[in-house]
Amino acid sequence: MEGMRPLLFAICTLLSTAYAADPARVFQAGAATSNITPELGTSINGGFQDGKAVFIHDELNARCLAFDDGTTKLVLVVADSCVIGRGIFDEAKKMVNEATGLPLENMLMSATHSHSCGTAQAVGQSEPSPMYQRFLAKRIADGVRRALNNLAPAKIAWGTVDVPQHVFNRRWKMKPGGIPATPLGVTTDQVKTNPGVNNPNLLEPAGPTDPQVCFISVQSPEGKPIALYANYSLHYVGGVGPGHISADYFGAFANRIGELLGADQQGPPFVGIISNGTSGDINNIDFRGGQAKEGPYGRIKIVANDVAQAVAGACKTLNYHEWVPLGVAQKEVMLGLRIPNKDEVEKASAVTKQSKLFPRMETMEQVYARETVLLSDFPKEVSAPLQVLKIGELRVSAIPAEVFVEIGLGLKQRHPQTFTVSLANAYHGYLPTPEQHQLGGYETWRARSACLEVDASTKIVAGLEELFSSLQ
Repeated sequence: MEGMRPLLFAICTLLSTAYAADPARVFQAGAATSNITPELGTSINGGFQDGKAVFIHDELNARCLAFDDGTTKLVLVVADSCVIGRGIFDEAKKMVNEATGLPLENMLMSATHSHSCGTAQAVGQSEPSPMYQRFLAKRIADGVRRALNNLAPAKIAWGTVDVPQHVFNRRWKMKPGGIPATPLGVTTDQVKTNPGVNNPNLLEPAGPTDPQVCFISVQSPEGKPIALYANYSLHYVGGVGPGHISADYFGAFANRIGELLGADQQGPPFVGIISNGTSGDINNIDFRGGQAKEGPYGRIKIVANDVAQAVAGACKTLNYHEWVPLGVAQKEVMLGLRIPNKDEVEKASAVTKQSKLFPRMETMEQVYARETVLLSDFPKEVSAPLQVLKIGELRVSAIPAEVFVEIGLGLKQRHPQTFTVSLANAYHGYLPTPEQHQLGGYETWRARSACLEVDASTKIVAGLEELFSSLQ
């Protein structure tokens, strides 16, 4: 892959010259942010127990980037939230469509997966406020409309740079006896998620990592930065204060990249954005040790700065296109859900009632028992939206799940100028490969956040390949 990058950039340079040959074609870009910070006292999800917001460390935003090639408009949105359900994204898209006429499928909207944001969808024991859900949809729509209003002549480039020191596979194969039974009573797991730093039972990671940061840079014709949209396969960092609202490294990167590009004091404001890549099994913890302990927000700042420094440096090597063609392809795929049977539900219901704090669950066994009861009301299958955007020779795919890294690496191998946005357009929980399902581990334990059928990733990849082919 490394040896192909000079060739790829050479091809991009030739394409840039060809695209620019027709002076009648004008490429435009516009960017904007929209504040989506919840009120104090709101629910914070991302854990097995619910949290409550007591302090706003940094504002949450929906960061929006719009493109127009003269014929087609595309919009990318990244919202500071752990997970966002399809209803919110669809409502935001509907509002934009009604106000501007932009087709629904021309918008790619995703969540960052920061675990220190307001709850937008029921996960774990966190329940969203309907008022915050409506507010979130409206503010996302407002951000898109503002980005469209900011459309102006622009040039565009894309590139990649590796930042390997912050990504670690969190699923580990362990020595015999090193894996306890799951909260559901399963004793056949072959991997343990987040096994603990320097655990003496560690053998080896159960999968790879993807160190590549892919990014899109947009400038005015004179070279003034407009926006930068990056993509990194790192779950989140964490290490925030108790009850703190924070955008995690996603927000810190957005600020830092603007500073490094000298664009943090301009108008219209420069918009830095980073989306979540295929990080379903990737986090920032070196389980072999070697990481110094940091205070609150220390690790977030380190990761954000290192990624921003690498991207800013890579920006200096780019060749910008004065015009590129845009396109989009989208389809729905039906995915089965792993629904518990009647006997499992009855046993789980009895376990939940053992909690002294009922209806809140205390133990992990009780938490997963509650998940079993709740899943009994789910349908047997769901429709999942898949999407691929065409930006010149670049392809951006979107999957509505926490995608395992092997899936993203496979797509990159088959389509060199590609990256994947996870948690996009809907949320259907973890997406392991069938091989990782066989190994077990937290991401496969049946819950609302992990209930897709074992072959879901196979169906999703097949659907994406159809979309890639349609955009050739």
